[in-house]
Amino acid sequence: MTTTLDRFRLDGKVAIVTGASSGLGVAIAQGLAEVGADLVLAARRTDRLEQTKALVEGLGRRAITVQTDVTDPEQCTATVAAAVEAFGKVNVLVNNAGFGWAKPATRETPEEFRKVIDINLNGQYWMAQAFGRAVTEGGSIINISSVLGLRPGVVPQAGYAASKAGLLGLTRDLAAQWTGRKGVRVNAVAPGYVPTEMTDEMDPLEAEMVKLLAPAGRFGQPHEVADAVVFLAGDGASYITGITLPVDGGLVMP
Repeated sequence: MTTTLDRFRLDGKVAIVTGASSGLGVAIAQGLAEVGADLVLAARRTDRLEQTKALVEGLGRRAITVQTDVTDPEQCTATVAAAVEAFGKVNVLVNNAGFGWAKPATRETPEEFRKVIDINLNGQYWMAQAFGRAVTEGGSIINISSVLGLRPGVVPQAGYAASKAGLLGLTRDLAAQWTGRKGVRVNAVAPGYVPTEMTDEMDPLEAEMVKLLAPAGRFGQPHEVADAVVFLAGDGASYITGITLPVDGGLVMP
């Protein structure tokens, strides 16, 4: 008999995590490994990927690393192909690769705006597209968006906010296309402010403002985002698709 705890396990599953060289990507990879998944770790910085691989293997799971620039559709296809070659299948995709900065809209250049959109929105689509073509036994895609796709931030980030809001529409459309036809559920997680390389650059006053705005009164922790991803990846969320799950300490509470 399958138990509730069984439905939160990912034994025998293969998960791809993009942006797995730092921050949330490392925490997500660790969380997925802890519940039994084997990992395909993708990022542009391969030296730091080796550290994530060692962490996963230390938990008794298998892992490979693939240098991946998600803005290149061919590299996205190659990453999924590497997963299938190494493990025979792929079941979970966590679209975590992302990039952003704070800059007033009148000073954000076309090149800067395009770069953010290309990584945060286009790149997630290319990865999802490659995954959707390769998956054979159903699965789950989790797109890492942001609360800034749902509400304004404390600093100007038009390009970043636009990319993360666009990702929510992409999530819904892919869920509508693939849940019934391919058995692939597609959901998004919208983290609030969590310590990462991006938030490390925040002004201390801005950080305090965030803590005041959030009912939880603090920043989130990477493992809290990873836990939400683990939930959406497995059979414990088998009737959930097309949703955005904020993990934000109440920042977007109605």
